[in-house]
Amino acid sequence: MKTISAIICVYNEEKTIKDVVSIVCDYFFDEMIVVNDGSTDKTGDILNELGKFYDFKYIKLKENRGKGFAMATGVENASGEIIVFVDADLSNLKEDHLFELVMPLLHKKADMILGQATETLIDYSINPFKSFTGERAVLKKDILPIVDKMKSSRFGVETLINLYYQSEGKKVKYVMLKDLKHPTKFDKVSKRRAIKEFAKEGHQIALTAFKNFNLITSSIKNKLKIN
Repeated sequence: MKTISAIICVYNEEKTIKDVVSIVCDYFFDEMIVVNDGSTDKTGDILNELGKFYDFKYIKLKENRGKGFAMATGVENASGEIIVFVDADLSNLKEDHLFELVMPLLHKKADMILGQATETLIDYSINPFKSFTGERAVLKKDILPIVDKMKSSRFGVETLINLYYQSEGKKVKYVMLKDLKHPTKFDKVSKRRAIKEFAKEGHQIALTAFKNFNLITSSIKNKLKIN
């Protein structure tokens, strides 16, 4: 049986972080890592309190470095052969969801498992953004080669990971996480701020794709070979 490390990267998620950490810590993971990406709300206080009752590795960044940097930091500090990323802003998270993320990888049915929350604004069956999901399971050895690139990718980190796996011809499998809810920015902040953040993240995603154009060309070549 391969060892498994769960990584939760969090930035200002005081409303949900307690439930997410509690559920993940109760699962069968060999290691649990929480990376606090410079939160300025009560997230840090909640994590300090949780540390009294749960066994997890707590990494606190002094300032906000972006999702990519936080994920890379988690990977660098993980000892497990399998890495499971879990978003900090989920609702209705259950052990079954974690099981569905891990088992296909343990049974070698794919190289990366992407979990799609069913309770989203867009119907999960036709969601064009499903590959950007934060719920994913990978082998540590597969993701290590791009850890340094992840650090500067910010919200383009999922795009980077997806492009890299495609360029390497890795098999990706989607699993539906029934009843799991992942909020949109419109659920969390004002409409004006949400639009501003969407624009910023879109720019980071586009910049990541541009900087890694070689991965795009490799992905296309792999698809042509398969067809």
